[in-house]
Amino acid sequence: MPTPLTDELRDRLALTLVPGLGPKLTAAMLENFGSASAVRHAAFTELMQVPHVGEKLARQFGGALAAIDVDAEIERLKRFNTHLLALNLPGYPAALATIDDAPQLLYIRGEIKPEDANAVAIVGSRQCTPYGIRVTEKLAGGLARAGFTVVSGLARGIDGAAHQGALNGGGRTIAVLAGGLSNIYPPEHLELSRSVEASGALITETPMAMSPMRGMFHARNRLISGLSRAVVVVEANERSGALITARHAGEQGRDLFALPANVDSPSSAGSLKLIRDGARVIRHLDDLLEDLKGIDIATSPQRNEPPSLFTDLPKVIEKPAGLDPLPSRVWDYLTEPKHIDDITREMEISISEISRLLMSLEIKKIVRRLPGNQYERR
Repeated sequence: MPTPLTDELRDRLALTLVPGLGPKLTAAMLENFGSASAVRHAAFTELMQVPHVGEKLARQFGGALAAIDVDAEIERLKRFNTHLLALNLPGYPAALATIDDAPQLLYIRGEIKPEDANAVAIVGSRQCTPYGIRVTEKLAGGLARAGFTVVSGLARGIDGAAHQGALNGGGRTIAVLAGGLSNIYPPEHLELSRSVEASGALITETPMAMSPMRGMFHARNRLISGLSRAVVVVEANERSGALITARHAGEQGRDLFALPANVDSPSSAGSLKLIRDGARVIRHLDDLLEDLKGIDIATSPQRNEPPSLFTDLPKVIEKPAGLDPLPSRVWDYLTEPKHIDDITREMEISISEISRLLMSLEIKKIVRRLPGNQYERR
């Protein structure tokens, strides 16, 4: 349930609005002064005595605290039907409260329920493949039907597919955002965010009107894993933020799983490295369910579905022998489905020439054309 908007909560909200005052420094100040109200009314010389603050930060924080407009933020909370949950008060997610840098306040649109303690995060790359979307929706839907809440980050690609799969499965899902809840990002997921809010919650630690910046996504990822019993990585390239979530999972003592994928695809390089480094492999949904809840697989309602995610797993395709240099280059480039415009640009070949070449390779059953003028190996 929402935390009542007491004077102390208003003061905690004020601390949240101070730029640069993150969860660790906030916790240090609360420990030092005993309450958010005491922090707000502390003298500059008193702020300087807090560990890791010093003169420069004390001046910065003191000036910001004096200028904070808490009433304007409360008005935004009301306008966007958002409520607050405070650390160490009823309603705050118990799993999240155990991490070292838990937010002092969470902004919530929707509702956190007790059953959300049984949550699994599904994360991966924004630039994923059709395979990644397909198996993510299937996995999230199966988890939702088994009674798990699916947590992800509302980003493009795997995150969006995880939320949609949970919704398709009739279950609950939680989206953790990097920015404020008055301005949903990415904008094309506005409708999806409304569905998530209706069937779960949107969560952030960020003030209402703040737009997400690069470093905020990395900080957001610790909340995704912190809210969850386990983290599943579906597709992640070597620079994917999903690997940050995986690292947080390890630090927070969460179980880490990864889904196998095409060994030729850059989209899967990061997740395959996680497997090599010790993440548990999911062969199919039943593997995950057994580890998470020890269910009787023979009586699970999931048995009505195809049991293996490997029905969707791309095969390692051997390169055809005897290809001329140009067709060979194109085949090497198609480690995953590519639009004809991307092939033209990367190969530096005219559209007419690449169209003739792709048609020839399609006739020889070396590549296949997909919807949307994309091509993949066959």
